[in-house]
Amino acid sequence: MAKTPALMLLGTGSDVGKSLVVAGLCRAFTRRGLRVAPFKPQNMSNNAAVTLDGGEIGRAQALQAKACGLRPHTDMNPVLLKPQSETGAQVVVQGKVWGSARGAEYQAIKGQLMPLVIESYERISASVDLMLVEGAGSASELNLRKGDIANWGFARAAQIPTVLVGDIDRGGVIANIIGTHRLISREDRAILRGFLINKFRGDTSLFASGSTLIQQETGLRDLGIVPFFPAARDLPAEDVLALDQSQTRGSQSAKVKISVLRIGRISNFDDFDPLAAEPEVDLVFVQPGEVVPVDSDLVILPGSKATLADLAFLREQGWDTDIAAHVRRGKPVLGICGGYQMLGTHIADPDGIEGPPAEARGLGLLDVQTVMKGPKTLVEIRGSDLRSGEAVAGYEMHMGVTTPTGSGVQPMLRLGDLDDGAVQGVVSGCYLHGLFNEDGFRHSFLRALDPALQSELAFDQRVESTLDDLAAHFEEFLDLDAFFDLAEAG
Repeated sequence: MAKTPALMLLGTGSDVGKSLVVAGLCRAFTRRGLRVAPFKPQNMSNNAAVTLDGGEIGRAQALQAKACGLRPHTDMNPVLLKPQSETGAQVVVQGKVWGSARGAEYQAIKGQLMPLVIESYERISASVDLMLVEGAGSASELNLRKGDIANWGFARAAQIPTVLVGDIDRGGVIANIIGTHRLISREDRAILRGFLINKFRGDTSLFASGSTLIQQETGLRDLGIVPFFPAARDLPAEDVLALDQSQTRGSQSAKVKISVLRIGRISNFDDFDPLAAEPEVDLVFVQPGEVVPVDSDLVILPGSKATLADLAFLREQGWDTDIAAHVRRGKPVLGICGGYQMLGTHIADPDGIEGPPAEARGLGLLDVQTVMKGPKTLVEIRGSDLRSGEAVAGYEMHMGVTTPTGSGVQPMLRLGDLDDGAVQGVVSGCYLHGLFNEDGFRHSFLRALDPALQSELAFDQRVESTLDDLAAHFEEFLDLDAFFDLAEAG
């Protein structure tokens, strides 16, 4: 194995803030002049990013790469699981679709992927001064330990020291850390070096006795307490838990209300972060069981990892009726990727790419039809919006080909040398993820909804500033020299 200094951060549970901690450490050590790279051996997320080498990885690793000043690369997240149903997921290996597997099937084969995971790790680590590795879920899921490539299995194979991250905000952090330490095997415990407490609210000195108790019970090094960082909301979220926990991501005094349908297999919902960041936009994720707000200025159908299943889900919620009424009122609807496909007249999956072969009638709001077929389109691309002339940039990540079926449809975008998407009356759709990232287009788009809206938000600059603030936060509250010493000592 490469001897690059490395440290792996494991969680006492899911959503304890591992991704954010790694992103902050990546930016902090990069600002110190080190060449740093992130790595996550196995991720599970439908929020993905297209990479420099034409593959896809988890969105969190793309943000961590940004924190390091790097372009995302498939080696940063060699195994990505993209859930397609309650029991199965698409398996992406080193950026390319490897196949699909149900939970039990994947557990039986995951150990076979370890050589490829190690191969990716070695390539990335060979060109940097420090590797910061993120584990997945909980480090104490002993039922998943056999053949593990996400947590202890990878750390031991790569000979990387580990640190436990505990979330005090959700309670039980002392039991979580001590319990994890006691549950894991003696061999796994041998590479565990320390712990840190994340998301602390209030006076950190009040937890001094708690830290002492953890040290006494485990012998682990206390690496510090990270106070709650409210600006984390300004960074892209990876997990759909973020949508379940907050329905509204915009200002209550906004001039424009935009409603996004929270479909069952929503993907790439970070497409809407720039809209949520706009002070005059009220961005609402319409939850299952709710009606689409009648005062919505715009309804968006987002990307989906299972378009036909989510189209059926949309109809079950009665949202098709709400959308039709919204259009009759002369208000706009936008579909992105899978949402664009749903707006058409027909969707067919003859080869069973998303599940059993099937087809369905679309919402019929755009005269286009889609056939699911490969190869999967994975490309970063730039172009322009044909209505405003404003520049757009982002990435395409989809299976399927969508073609016009009527003369009333006009293209929405010009991407590279080709037209993309469709516009028909107040309804439009396209395949471009990251549509709202370019400030000029977003400002023009919002002014079309309300000419009085005045936006000056520079979204990418805001993300960069937030990463800098997060790094400064860690510099203030953690001993980063201690982190590097652990990584260097191995």
